[in-house]
Amino acid sequence: MEIALTIGAVAIAAIVFFWLLIVVKSTLKTAFLVAFFLLGLWLAFGIGPLQVWETIRGWLPDFLFTEGTPPTSGI
Repeated sequence: MEIALTIGAVAIAAIVFFWLLIVVKSTLKTAFLVAFFLLGLWLAFGIGPLQVWETIRGWLPDFLFTEGTPPTSGI
């Protein structure tokens, strides 16, 4: 009984570990892609990250960015 439990725990730990490696790899790949894209915009056109962020904020709804007011829990 103990050996089966140990094997099961090791198997689950391995699955979680390899899933975590995939998530970290994907996150790093996305971060580098965004960084290279922003660097390219800056070098080619002089467009900085803040200008890109302001453009993205202009596309998003205003309720996502409430400056100066803490979020309410609604309880």
